[in-house]
Amino acid sequence: MTTSFLLIVQIILVVILVIAVLLQKSSSIGLGAYSGSNESVFGAKGPNSFLAKATFLIGFLFVSNTIALGYMYSASAQSSVVDNMVESTNVEAPSSPTPASQADTSPEAPAVK
Repeated sequence: MTTSFLLIVQIILVVILVIAVLLQKSSSIGLGAYSGSNESVFGAKGPNSFLAKATFLIGFLFVSNTIALGYMYSASAQSSVVDNMVESTNVEAPSSPTPASQADTSPEAPAVK
């Protein structure tokens, strides 16, 4: 239950982080052109400092959530997939070889002339 909630939060954080990075101005205008008219809303410096702080905060939340998800998944998974496959197939070890005292019933090699 908790891991599924954190996984949903992770997906939401990824989408928000991608949008925040794409809205920042770069050397080529990119999607930052759409935020040009809103510069007065964010203050005299424009959206650059606001978007930089927001991107840092979202990135920090993303990394924290990733660490929490990794810890929860590793704590819940005590056995590997290979262990589960071996247990489900119930593979038995091969039987021990027959003792040398028993007669060998294999055919003999043909004689070379």
